[in-house]
Amino acid sequence: MPKPLIVFEAFLTSSAVVALAEIGDKTQLLAIILATRFRRPWEIVAGILCATLANHFLAALLGEQVANQLDGKAFRYAVAVSFIAMAGWTLVPDRMDDDAPRESRFGAFLTTLVAFFLVEMGDKTQIATIALGARFHSVLAVMAGTTLGMMVANVPAVFLGEALIARVPLGVVRGLAALLLLAVGLWVLAQTAGVLPG
Repeated sequence: MPKPLIVFEAFLTSSAVVALAEIGDKTQLLAIILATRFRRPWEIVAGILCATLANHFLAALLGEQVANQLDGKAFRYAVAVSFIAMAGWTLVPDRMDDDAPRESRFGAFLTTLVAFFLVEMGDKTQIATIALGARFHSVLAVMAGTTLGMMVANVPAVFLGEALIARVPLGVVRGLAALLLLAVGLWVLAQTAGVLPG
């Protein structure tokens, strides 16, 4: 059972990493597209919340389970390297493909739920959630933190849309997200090497 301080650290780190990584991400672009197509912001927000809870619960659980099976120095080094690799990946801007969901007979909520869950598969925020689950061994804290981070980034995008993206310096936000991921990776490296207490 994780200690309360570790749970709090897992929650805060997960929130910050995902909130920054989500700015300008393809799922945020999807949120804007859905908002402009359906004009039902609360249904879209509810769809994003439900999809993220499901997707990030599974991702954090996968990370924790893999960490439980492979716990050892080599695996902890691999987790650290994955954070450092994600730092580089975060610097690459996302764009939405032309096959974004069109208006659907299923309505705004269900379309958002399915589209968001599927687009999040293999996305950098999902990979980050897996790594955070492996790092902290606290599925609920990581899921809650990453979900909060997704909502912090996406709710304004749903309500303010493209005007928000036009005003936010995406390069600066991507740089901050990359620095945060790099810091977490270096921190895990230092802990694994025994330089910092684990």
